Amino acid sequence: MNRKPLFVPHSDRFDPGRPPEAAARDFAQILAKRRSIRHFSDRPVARETVEWILRAAMTAPSGANKQPWRFVAVSDPATKRAIREGAEAEERAFYAGRAGERWLADLEPFGTDANKEFLEVAPWLIVVFKRLEGDDGDAVYYVNESVGIACGMLLAAAQMAGLATLTHTPNPMKFLSEVLGRPKSERPFLLIPLGYAAEDCMVPAAALERRPLREAVEFR
Repeated sequence: MNRKPLFVPHSDRFDPGRPPEAAARDFAQILAKRRSIRHFSDRPVARETVEWILRAAMTAPSGANKQPWRFVAVSDPATKRAIREGAEAEERAFYAGRAGERWLADLEPFGTDANKEFLEVAPWLIVVFKRLEGDDGDAVYYVNESVGIACGMLLAAAQMAGLATLTHTPNPMKFLSEVLGRPKSERPFLLIPLGYAAEDCMVPAAALERRPLREAVEFR
């Protein structure tokens, strides 16, 4: 069935109120302070704050505007405990041999291991699922790309709110579907602890390195 597209005026365009290069510079400097945190404070974060962060994530573009994401925001201690247990089981298998020698060598400078205490300490766990079909079985398009962009916007919104995050990807992540009772039409995509960094938080020096613009960008 062909439907004639309807267009409306772009009346809500954003004006930063200053030159675009200044606005872009300020935003880049804020994001440059983002770190992947594994030492969280148990300081509470209001649900309203989480809702605004998720609203920001949900403004992401998506294929045919199908919005193929589902965010499950977890603060219940028992559920966080179950998620930690599932994640640590997969991580123990990962560090015990599932990962190759090269992968483990690449991880050494970051000091990671199978202990995921932060999954219980962080006040919120945002579990991101990708939807393999839309409502009523509708088709969805560019699912990974769309959900990935939404996750990036979520991280940026959390940083703007002064909160810390981690992109945690225990592999496989099927246990998240089981713990949270998600339907077969959804697949776990990313697990994001969200909260304040601990006062004595330490980050690996290797994580501070960023490639210079000239090595990652080409202008033509």
